Amino acid sequence: MKELVSILDGNTFLVSDRRGDIEPSYDFPTGLFSFDTRFLSNWVLTLNGERLHALSVDDTQSYRTKFFLAPGEPTHYLDAKASVIRSRAIVGSFAEELTVLNHTEAEVEFTVRIDIAADFADLFEIKHRRQKQGRTTVSVTENELRLTYRREAFHRETMVSTSAPAQVDATGMTFRIRIARNGRWTTRLRVSSVVFGARGEDIRATLPYGGSRSADAIRAEQQELIDRAPKLGCDCEPLAGAYRRSLNDLAALRYESIALGMRLIAAGLPWFMTLFGRDSIITSLQVLPFLPELVPPTILMLAGLQGHRVDDFRDEEPGKILHELRYGETAGFEEQPHSPYYGSADSTPLFIILIDEYERWTGDSALVRRLEPQVRAALQWIDTYGDLLGTGYLWYQTRNPETGLQNQCWKDSWDAISYADGQMPDFPRATCELQGYAYDAKMRAARLARTFWNDPAFADRLEREAAELKRRFDRDFWIADREYYALALDADGRQVDALTSNIGHLLWSGIVDESRAGKVVEHLLGPRLFSGWGVRTLAEDEGRYNPIGYHVGTVWPFDNSIIAWGLWRYGFRHEAGLICDTMLAASRYFDGRLPEAFAGYARDLTDYPVEYPTACSPQAWSTGTPLLLLRVMLGLEPQGEHLIIDPAVPAGMGRVELLDIPGRWGTVDALGRSRDPENRPDGG
Repeated sequence: MKELVSILDGNTFLVSDRRGDIEPSYDFPTGLFSFDTRFLSNWVLTLNGERLHALSVDDTQSYRTKFFLAPGEPTHYLDAKASVIRSRAIVGSFAEELTVLNHTEAEVEFTVRIDIAADFADLFEIKHRRQKQGRTTVSVTENELRLTYRREAFHRETMVSTSAPAQVDATGMTFRIRIARNGRWTTRLRVSSVVFGARGEDIRATLPYGGSRSADAIRAEQQELIDRAPKLGCDCEPLAGAYRRSLNDLAALRYESIALGMRLIAAGLPWFMTLFGRDSIITSLQVLPFLPELVPPTILMLAGLQGHRVDDFRDEEPGKILHELRYGETAGFEEQPHSPYYGSADSTPLFIILIDEYERWTGDSALVRRLEPQVRAALQWIDTYGDLLGTGYLWYQTRNPETGLQNQCWKDSWDAISYADGQMPDFPRATCELQGYAYDAKMRAARLARTFWNDPAFADRLEREAAELKRRFDRDFWIADREYYALALDADGRQVDALTSNIGHLLWSGIVDESRAGKVVEHLLGPRLFSGWGVRTLAEDEGRYNPIGYHVGTVWPFDNSIIAWGLWRYGFRHEAGLICDTMLAASRYFDGRLPEAFAGYARDLTDYPVEYPTACSPQAWSTGTPLLLLRVMLGLEPQGEHLIIDPAVPAGMGRVELLDIPGRWGTVDALGRSRDPENRPDGG
């Protein structure tokens, strides 16, 4: 995959190559996107008929980029007579200032050309290479090109205008210019993407942040959020860099929902710039100790869209929390079930876990009382629709075999769940971490029922059910001769015996019997699962292991942050610190921005973490990973009206100081220090 450059703000993002050009691609979605539609599929600059190459790219800010370009192919003897600067930003719409500089001692004529096209492709059409069903028309006026797409009531437009005179045709704009010696020429191009609603209104214009904004306003808004976060002081530069990058990316990943006009955190660029149940909940758990005000919009949005009927097409069931919400053409015409789609078995128990954790940090009892019906409905779903076989376990099987997800756990690719020999079980499936989430959800809901809902009998019942689940789980999932928990149970109740990172989620949930925890930890940090950079999704000697397979051997930063949290919960502080240290070491090779996933090669084989070819970056729960790791290292845990601070900073990391941690206690400071700062490991 060639190196790409992205900018984003709110609901709009642009992905180009390092020249700033956009060309149609199915391997990775380049283009200008808003609300799941590509509004520019071609945006190619030439100077005198020649493509340009990049001298340098300034992409330090999320919403603006500057490209420094020269014509021709790069050589050691390049003596360019001209150069080009493309300065672009997402400021509600897409704006690009194009400057051509003449470096000769004579006046020179240039022909500047921008080839322009909009295919109005839905993200699912790009991913699955589907043809458009509607019709695109093009109209040309003086200094403006308008491209319009219609399919029945679905209506989108791209309008491109220029500040300098141009010859505009159906495929772009041509500028014939003369530049004085050592002079320059500039035009300002503006691309507006218009999303029309059912009544013909521009939906973007109705949102508080949907219209055009200045770069200064975007910078101020993002900086205001960053300034509210606790201040980190530390001796470990990878930690400091990852923390800064995480806050910047969280600020950039916020978008506005059409449905409720709320500011939410999108799951990741480029494929997942929307609300996801599982991803959004886990990201909220990660950021809660740092920016708790980001969490309520996600909780309220998920509660508002909670399932209320049986809908096979959308995998919807009463009480179920959504998996994914989309706004594009394929969802609108029900070619995809994502309006919204409910195909995840874990977002419902995770929803309960998040509500409890949010109250424990913030003391917002009003929200807990307000959402009592939604929490009870989610618990009811776990015990009814979620228990497909009536065995007391949480199972999944899609109601929609044509377009629904087969695997509805976090490892949701088709081949993610397998036996040790690589064979795959039939459906339904009950993966182990789902049972852990259900256990934790019931224990937490019992606290809510007893403390806020004045229903101690319900609380007692939930605690009995959780205890029984824990007992049965240990009996049915523990593989005695291998001393780890099975990945899943198949439809016949047999153990799906692959060794996976899922067992780390069990530690986080608390479902692991204390007598088993040590063996679980040995496997997580043993050579089969632990690469030296983190815990692999699948052990390297399993049948389907592939170090660059999406869920069958790669290392996922978010997964490792949950594992570290679980190790901390069971008192394995040194082992939790090892995960924290290796993740932060890996972040150095990604400029502080941990990607969605990276390859599972052993550390002594590659010496650096190898990129996964199509990983999202930034991705929300990878962005949240350094925050959760910081919580683990400092041992932060709310306890009533107080914050417990019990640091265990990894060896060689030195001082870690976090100031103004917000919560129901007001703000507090935390300080930790490793015992041997001179013995700094490679990564820290």
